[in-house]
Amino acid sequence: MALVRVRPPHAVLPTLLLCVLLLLQSQGGHREWGRMKEIKDCTKRPHIYMCKNPCESDRSCQANNICCSAFCGNVCMSLE
Repeated sequence: MALVRVRPPHAVLPTLLLCVLLLLQSQGGHREWGRMKEIKDCTKRPHIYMCKNPCESDRSCQANNICCSAFCGNVCMSLE
């Protein structure tokens, strides 16, 4: 009896890998996959010293502060 190995075509695995990578990238990358995150633009212009401490979400800011998008990246800004 001959042993026959069934293999998928060579293009299937790389194509599948590419699709997964594109899906992850469209969702914000592998770090952000699975959680919704939307950072809004800052309502006022932050001071330059605020740019030294970037944030990723509101949870990374102190109380009564939000993470918002500014000219230098995402910064924590007071709600007041």
